[in-house]
Amino acid sequence: MIERYTPQEIGKIWKEEEKFKRFLEVELLLLEALEKFKKIPQGVARKVRKRAKISLEKIKKIEEETHHDVVAFLKNLSASLGKYAQYLHWGLTSSDLLDTTLAWQIKDATEIILSDLDKVLSEVKKKAFLYKDTLCAGRTHGVHAEIYSFGLKFVYLYEDLKRERKLLKQSLDFICCGKISGAVGTFAYLTPQIESYICKKIGINRASVSTQIVSRERFSLYIFLLALVGSTLERFATEIRHLHRTEIEEAKEPFLRSQKGSSAMPHKQNPIICERICGLSRLLRSYVIASLENINLWHERDISHSSVERVIIPDATAVCDYMLKKALFVIKNLRVNPKRMLKNIELNRGLIFSQKLLLKLMEKGLKRVEAYDLVQDISLKVINKESDFKTEVFKNKKIKSFLSSSELEEIFNPYLYLKNIDSIYQRVFGA
Repeated sequence: MIERYTPQEIGKIWKEEEKFKRFLEVELLLLEALEKFKKIPQGVARKVRKRAKISLEKIKKIEEETHHDVVAFLKNLSASLGKYAQYLHWGLTSSDLLDTTLAWQIKDATEIILSDLDKVLSEVKKKAFLYKDTLCAGRTHGVHAEIYSFGLKFVYLYEDLKRERKLLKQSLDFICCGKISGAVGTFAYLTPQIESYICKKIGINRASVSTQIVSRERFSLYIFLLALVGSTLERFATEIRHLHRTEIEEAKEPFLRSQKGSSAMPHKQNPIICERICGLSRLLRSYVIASLENINLWHERDISHSSVERVIIPDATAVCDYMLKKALFVIKNLRVNPKRMLKNIELNRGLIFSQKLLLKLMEKGLKRVEAYDLVQDISLKVINKESDFKTEVFKNKKIKSFLSSSELEEIFNPYLYLKNIDSIYQRVFGA
């Protein structure tokens, strides 16, 4: 991923130098395991760990000749070990290093993502309670539907992200699996105990079965889960983009004093962060397709997946974490305008209360079809003549024959729409 969208902490995990350091650690742990199970002389692992040196620059130079990064790594490492170099890579294949390191990197990257996701969840929860009783127009198809709580928008976001966090956390044991099983996964020269030792040391699971590689469905699931988080952030960012419109202006993303919205129009304050979140979500979703394509490989392995994964897995983790950081900034500093929300509710001149009137008439004995037609006729009259729904309702003799003035007034009480939201908050947040 380009530096612009790569958070520093997560970017470090995917640097080439870091990858080779982890290769080295896997090789050193292999020597420890071989000693433990009496496959090599005692003391070799300690001596190799003390002498081992690698140089990214030299590895790159060797790779220009070998066209194989693992071989280049081993040649460079061997140069620092003298006679002890013969113990390196005993019984391994390149993918033992590659897949085990990849699982390790994913584990560490995901810890950062989960930490940032927790920060977003915490801020979303604060906003949910802050705006619990803030009235706004609920919209379906982009059109006013009924009175809504602005806080519920955050409750909905919280529940989605909480569920996705749980899925991601629970799936890590399946996703982060190493393999130290040799060229086709049969442990021809090593033992399952050695594999278990190494994987346990670096904090990942071992694959129950592998070929030359672990199954690529593991990484496909991982990319999908990151894309799921991204899509949820995108949905919320899209909501803010709509509310940011000049015609609506109920909520706006932050705009710094030194910020400029346009090179041509000094007044512009555009929702650029939310737009960026939406754009990057498209990128994340595109990686899901590529990851699924990687599942289908020839026999016990071909290399067609490798070039794809070198791009999409580091990129997906970086993009997802970047989106979380930007979403946190937007949510924490969101500019909310409750007065504009009330003003916008009034734009439909009371039509937002139509269902309440419909149900009240039915409670009084009017048949549904008749009640619906009656309320719709009044609604059309309001729309066509630009009159007020409440005024027209109070003028209607048929309605007045079913409902008293006090009952009608109750219909137009907007806060009654929120009478049950405490139970929703209880379901989501608990006591």
